[in-house]
Amino acid sequence: MSRRFTYGSTLEALPERVWDWHSRPGALERLMPPWDRVRVLRRTGSIADGDRTEIELRAGPFTLRWLAEHKDSDPGRGFTDWMVRGPFASWTHRHGFDPVDPDRCRLTDDIEYRVPGGSAGQAVAGSFVDERLSRTFAYRHRVTAGDLDLHDRYFGDRPARFLVSGSTGLVGTALTALLSTGGHHVTRLSRGEGARPDPLGAARVEWDPVRGVLNPEAVSGHDVVVHLAGENVAGGLWTEERKARIRDSRVNGTQLLSRALAAAPHPPEVLVCASAVGFYGDRGDMKVDEGSAAGSGFLAETGVEWEQAADAARQAGIRVVHLRIGIVLTPAGGALARMLPPFRMGVGGPLGGGRQFWSWIALDDLLGAILHVAASDHLDGPVNAVAPERVRNAEFSSTLGRVLRRPAIMPAPAAALRLLLGEMADEMLLGGAQVLPSRLLESGFTFRYPDLEGALRHLLGRTIDGGER
Repeated sequence: MSRRFTYGSTLEALPERVWDWHSRPGALERLMPPWDRVRVLRRTGSIADGDRTEIELRAGPFTLRWLAEHKDSDPGRGFTDWMVRGPFASWTHRHGFDPVDPDRCRLTDDIEYRVPGGSAGQAVAGSFVDERLSRTFAYRHRVTAGDLDLHDRYFGDRPARFLVSGSTGLVGTALTALLSTGGHHVTRLSRGEGARPDPLGAARVEWDPVRGVLNPEAVSGHDVVVHLAGENVAGGLWTEERKARIRDSRVNGTQLLSRALAAAPHPPEVLVCASAVGFYGDRGDMKVDEGSAAGSGFLAETGVEWEQAADAARQAGIRVVHLRIGIVLTPAGGALARMLPPFRMGVGGPLGGGRQFWSWIALDDLLGAILHVAASDHLDGPVNAVAPERVRNAEFSSTLGRVLRRPAIMPAPAAALRLLLGEMADEMLLGGAQVLPSRLLESGFTFRYPDLEGALRHLLGRTIDGGER
């Protein structure tokens, strides 16, 4: 006997726009919950009849593959996918886009499925599957509504041409998918990967920032350049060699790109360069904004040089924005992903005394901030990409524990962190500042997730809102 699951919400968009969003490359990547370990293996076409997508799901030590085929596609109204091969006994999923009034539509996900094991399997696993589906589709509907709103707000009247460096990193992967769903033309600035097919069909331009090789002709003709490339600062102990790689990857890479853009026959309108709140150093309880001076320490010194490295583009008349990014929250990677295992086991807690301020931003808000500064002609120079709610590390820990329904009272002593991580512990974990997103707020940017608990509940699927079962 089959079970049926239905989830719906009303979107401020016409059915045709919702169809377009789902039919473009990147939609599936945007819809996959970040708490699940899922990746797209291959796809043919989009959501037309007969098009197929194969994904891989990992749960603990187990790996499952799911092959879905689309059918009953009705442009502007919906489509169906059914499981050709996968973990269920059967699965049919109808995506419906039904008009509500001249400006809105109803997005409905209607799923009929059977779990293996017959009626016994249904009795044991059915309620568990329904709970997982509720979390998943609440997340998916929030993302769909938020992304459609972003596309309305920024570049909604015309598709833009984006060049993105660091496009396979944590932020770049999500940004490329978001841009693709908006109908923008995306080109990846990549290192020696031109022969591989791109999962989203994006074009590629090759560069070699180590050897200083980038042809100005190759980067010509883009409207927006988003520069995210750089060595992961948390990817290993800060030996002198590693610190040199971190600095060089940011400074030399930015210099190379900015000089190539300055020399391009058709330079971009704007260069959005990643920077970091490490620019401010450890300021204790002090509040800092874009007008504050740089701090001290390795990250602050690197930040100053990193931002100065874009001077060639600035002097050529290109608008340059330095996004000083805080801790990017997503369970797909970065700080939150590393924190989740101990917190889920109930052995998480504050770092050191826990009084240091952590400036953070949800991944979706960072993507929105990138579009916002790219589209805002009056914004240039530094812009802090952090949420408006400022929390100490102890509050961050207790909030994460509350969302996970786990205790968060096991502190990590500062001495132990310094012994394990050395200089990196003081600069990245035990220090901080109250960083204010002054220029984002003054320029009219709207945060989807301005408070920490709301952001964590969204990212970890711990709330079911915005829809109806």
